[in-house]
Amino acid sequence: MLGIEDKGVLAAYLLCIASTVLCVLYGIINWNRGDDSVQATDLKWAAEEKKVEEEL
Repeated sequence: MLGIEDKGVLAAYLLCIASTVLCVLYGIINWNRGDDSVQATDLKWAAEEKKVEEEL
């Protein structure tokens, strides 16, 4: 098959292709699925950061 006589090499090629397909599918499914809600600690950090930048 495709000039590859060794089964181990063939298995490596097929596993690389399969892992690539799975990674692409995972990326497509989870493209914008994040919990990026703003929390109180984020707001506190932003306020402190702004205060520090104004003092400089």
